[in-house]
Amino acid sequence: MVTKKIVRITEEDSRHKNLDNMTTRALLQAINKEDQTVPFAVEKVLPKIEKLVNAAFKKMQTGGRLFYIGAGTSGRLGIIDASECPPTFGVSFGRVIGIIAGGDKAIRKAVEFAEDDMDQGWKDLMKYKITEKDFLIGIAASGTTPYVIGALEIANKMGINTACITCNKNSPLAKVARYPIEVIVGPEFVTGSTRMKAGTAQKLVLNMISTSLMIKLGKVKGNKMVDMRLSNNKLVNRGTQMLMEELKINAKKAGELLKLHGNVRKAIVAQSK
Repeated sequence: MVTKKIVRITEEDSRHKNLDNMTTRALLQAINKEDQTVPFAVEKVLPKIEKLVNAAFKKMQTGGRLFYIGAGTSGRLGIIDASECPPTFGVSFGRVIGIIAGGDKAIRKAVEFAEDDMDQGWKDLMKYKITEKDFLIGIAASGTTPYVIGALEIANKMGINTACITCNKNSPLAKVARYPIEVIVGPEFVTGSTRMKAGTAQKLVLNMISTSLMIKLGKVKGNKMVDMRLSNNKLVNRGTQMLMEELKINAKKAGELLKLHGNVRKAIVAQSK
């Protein structure tokens, strides 16, 4: 039996040679030139991202949660996106959940071989009692990470909607996911270093997904984050400015309202009655 070889564009040799002999300026210019190709690669898959967002929205508007699961850089990017949703949009910390192979300690330090366990991804998801009401996105630049593939395979069997973000064509992960996103950014500047272009592409797509979902869920008014958590002086000042503009009031009155209601949206609603 002949096994079909998986083509990994993310592992192809860099287009740039002798990096260790390049000047600082040459290195920066070359990296920047490669980075400029990423948004165009994302643009090509916008229709597929649209389908993913619409499918995830159907789950979230009825109370479902959004899960990200990945390993290494991909897992960290999912955790970053998930952790930024509560302070930015005021959703609960359990609404968007990021899971990484190796657990929380893998966020800062790589856990050897954690991504190679086909069963552990689903075990980690089960800690959150994931159900068919939720939506699961697997993130893996290579599209071959066993930890992620195994989790999506079981999720499919359990009737859970699945999607993925990968940077290789026709990967095993994309074949498992019901809503596959394949952002083909080509070889990395440093051969195989997917923390670079692939990671940037994944971050851009994650930004699109979570931001679009939060807007559709009503967490933005106009173009303002009216449900943001007022966790520091900068955000309090921003909230005060929002109220000044929206209600046509001075800074003192806006500050008093914000302190009273603790939330920009609540202050606006109270004043609109």
